[in-house]
Amino acid sequence: MARGAALRAVALLAPPLLLAGPLLSGCVEKIAESRVRSALVGAGLSEATSDCMAKRMVDRLTISQLRKLQALQGPKRSVADYVAAVRKVGDRQVLEVTASSAALCATGFG
Repeated sequence: MARGAALRAVALLAPPLLLAGPLLSGCVEKIAESRVRSALVGAGLSEATSDCMAKRMVDRLTISQLRKLQALQGPKRSVADYVAAVRKVGDRQVLEVTASSAALCATGFG
């Protein structure tokens, strides 16, 4: 009988948990985007450029790849200088996503 009660409890809890899944992942994505934006500003990029690039980068890079970019903190710099610094990270995908995000955001297509 205890097993039946456990199954009923799972049946009652499952729908709310399934509905919460997308909400929780959305929260995690917003937090990641905020941290990436802050890291880009900390690396010397403008607020507007950082905001635009962060949205694309969070969608295209893993958490591990995004963490590699945290080490690039520094003084105010141009987007071209930032991309040159990213090249030194040694991750081709990080460079490609950063460069394409920078180009699209600089031209207003991002």
